[in-house]
This record gives sequence, C-alpha cells and structure tokens, in this order.
Amino acid sequence: MIKWMKKIVKNILRVVCTGIVKRQCKSCGEHLRVNFKSKVTNRTILGNYVNFNGMSIEGKGEVIIGNYFHSGKECIILTSNHNYDYGTAIPYDETYIHKDVTIGNFVWLGTRVLILGGVTIGDGAIIQAGSVVTKDVPAGAIAGGAPAKVFKYRDMEHFNKLLEEKKYH
Repeated sequence: MIKWMKKIVKNILRVVCTGIVKRQCKSCGEHLRVNFKSKVTNRTILGNYVNFNGMSIEGKGEVIIGNYFHSGKECIILTSNHNYDYGTAIPYDETYIHKDVTIGNFVWLGTRVLILGGVTIGDGAIIQAGSVVTKDVPAGAIAGGAPAKVFKYRDMEHFNKLLEEKKYH
C-alpha cells in the first residue's frame, strides 16, 4: 500500500476507535486518542489527553484514569473476579466480586500490562511491559514483573519541574 494511503487508513481507524470509546465510557475529558481497537465499560471515567493503544477494560468495577495517561498495546484492566471463596460451588459459581481501579495523572503503561481490581496507581508511575499489577503502585514509582514490584522511582524533583513548566506530552 502506498504511504499516503496507509496514513489515511490509520487516521480513519483512530477516529472510529476514539468514537467507539467515547460512546462506551461513563465520561471522557478532552483530547482522547484511541489508536487501536479498545474496549471500556460504562463505569469508565477518562481524564484529558488519554491515549490508548489497544486497551481492554472489563468487569463491573469503576475505572478512573487521570490526565495524560498513555498505554502500550494490548493492556487489560480487570475489575471483576469469580467469587471462589464464598461461592456456592467449586471451583467457582456464577457470582462475582467487583473492585475499582484508579490510575493517576501522567501514568504510562508498557505493552501487555494487566491490572487487577482494587489497585490504585499514583501520579507519574510507570509500569513495565508485561507486568501484572496486583497491588497499589505509589506516585513516581517504576514497577514491573508478575506480580509487579517497585524497583525504582522517578526523579521527582525533575518530574515536578516539568509539571511546573507544563511540559506535557
């Protein structure tokens, strides 16, 4: 395919995917950009300048995503899980446990990150590609692995300087 045709197809895909997510979510801030097929629920609240590159949000828990969020490809947020502890059958029954997820401002998820219900990710955190987030991640933390663990922190002095100068991307 010719280069200009690829660009047109990519732009059409982005417009269609963005429109679908806007209709699916509970609320959406300004400048949503959805570059690849993504799915959210009617309990999803999106901030300003959210950028999805193939996100799937599933379950009946509420998901709040802050401003200037970026995701890699094939990320998943699961807010519901089978009730295996107190259900009426094994290995599980038809009941679910729903847990909310909150993601702060300026958070970046690498490709194929999985976030489970009940998690809060603080402002400016970075989650390494392929990670499984099962517990809260503090602001400015860089976490990775399965389960994800904090292995480093951003230079918050530099981060806050960029915030003050309004150098957002």
